[in-house]
Amino acid sequence: MQPSEPARRGSGDKPTSPSLLGNPLDFISEDHLRERQVCAVIDGLATADALDRRSATAVLRFLNEELNVHLRDEAEDLFPLLARRCTEEDAIEGTIDRIRTDQDEAMRLLPQVRAMLAGCLDSGANLTVEERAVLSTFAGHVRRHLVAENAILMPIARARLTQADLRTLSKHMRSRRGLPDLPETPNAE
Repeated sequence: MQPSEPARRGSGDKPTSPSLLGNPLDFISEDHLRERQVCAVIDGLATADALDRRSATAVLRFLNEELNVHLRDEAEDLFPLLARRCTEEDAIEGTIDRIRTDQDEAMRLLPQVRAMLAGCLDSGANLTVEERAVLSTFAGHVRRHLVAENAILMPIARARLTQADLRTLSKHMRSRRGLPDLPETPNAE
């Protein structure tokens, strides 16, 4: 495995390791893997006969503790950096707009998803047919934006962002997570 290739955890039940923040694009790629794995867990919840409490708790933890921070990484730093660095032929604005549309739809459903899962965990009830449909729709929106991010944005980010951009991205991502900034090292661009 090459150093820039994200490690695969398999289960998706643990947050992305902060040790990857030294290379913020690797961290984001790993977060995308985690999101896909959480979507698979959501799909399992939506199709299971009975609520798997452990899976529902893991999804809630991800939604409450990780998703918003990851979306802020993209909206506040990655997308603006790409908009500044990309050429007109990259057509990045249209791609970012499509991604934001799916992210907005997922975020619109997020309070309902949280409430449904928390309610079932509190009451011991199973998900209704309608709630299962909401879970599937939510996971679909998340998957759609991940496809565009992984297939279009991440390769362009690796090609266009400078070392200074990556240091700034890393610094802001670390700050968002309450972690100290990495010490500066001399690096010629």
